[in-house]
Amino acid sequence: MRPTPLFLALFLGVNPVSAAEAALAPQDEAAVALTVAVAKPVERQWPETVPASGWLKPWHEAVVAAETGGLRVTDVLVDVGSVVSKGQPLVRLADEAVRAELRKEEAALASAKADLAKAKANADRARRMQTSGALSEEKITEYLIAEQTATAGVEVAQALLDSQAIKLAQTIIVAPDDGLITSRSAQLGAVVSSGTELFRLIRQQRVEWQAEVSARYLPRIKAGLTATIVGPDGRRLKGTVRLVGPTVSTDTGRALAYVTLPSEARPPIGLYATGQIELDSTPALTVPESALVLRDGISYLFTVDADRRTSRIRVETGRRKDSEVEILSGADRAADVVTAGGAFLSDRTLVRVEETIR
Repeated sequence: MRPTPLFLALFLGVNPVSAAEAALAPQDEAAVALTVAVAKPVERQWPETVPASGWLKPWHEAVVAAETGGLRVTDVLVDVGSVVSKGQPLVRLADEAVRAELRKEEAALASAKADLAKAKANADRARRMQTSGALSEEKITEYLIAEQTATAGVEVAQALLDSQAIKLAQTIIVAPDDGLITSRSAQLGAVVSSGTELFRLIRQQRVEWQAEVSARYLPRIKAGLTATIVGPDGRRLKGTVRLVGPTVSTDTGRALAYVTLPSEARPPIGLYATGQIELDSTPALTVPESALVLRDGISYLFTVDADRRTSRIRVETGRRKDSEVEILSGADRAADVVTAGGAFLSDRTLVRVEETIR
């Protein structure tokens, strides 16, 4: 018959209460052990990122101005925030005086054509009679010159008519490109001068992020790289580097990277945004962000050994992406890392392992 722990304690002269507590302690510890999930660090290919910050500005702005002066605004057809198409009417100007001038030039052209017809008939008759001697050389020359003068008169009248037609067309001011109206100074009834600004629009609704980056990254940033910013509503907006500025600020030591953003996102112009530009991909040893435990500003991970005991290890972190964080140093890629609940653990804590992801 096998002796019990109580019998052995009495035989050896040990306090039976203490012996019983010692025997039950492992059972009690196991009973209160926390259940944790563990996972091994995963190596991924992540792009190296460059932090950047800058203003959201229009890709190109277009100024819509009056090309003819002295006319009154009769209709304002759009307002700030309107999305317009190239050639769409924006403002109409009073055109009564212009149409009257147009009719006057049409009549002048008709008169010039009649003069040309008369001069041409005289010139043709003079050419036929040139060899007969019925007309003097002086008279023949006079008729030929009159024909040339009449021809030039028709051309002048036609040019004046075309100019007046252009002026009539300019009484309807149209959008120079597809875009979004951002400012309006056109007022109904105002008499505009030539060159007066009436609207501003963002061409093709394209907004870009003028991101400032450290000059040391400049040789590695090129057109076509992906950039990410956080929008005002918390959404992440992805864009593409359009070009990199050729100069570096002597005041800040930073250069500008121009990042094109998707037009459908419509981020607000004038917002100062932070984000990052993705460079070439490099290997990254990653763990879930929930595995990190911050204490006194220092990052730790808890690992579980074969005896189901925890160990706290200090780590250095790097890039973050999709709820994962890069571990630069301190972690063994073969270790079982506690993925959540580390804040409740300490060194050499006994735990129950729920699941191990290999």
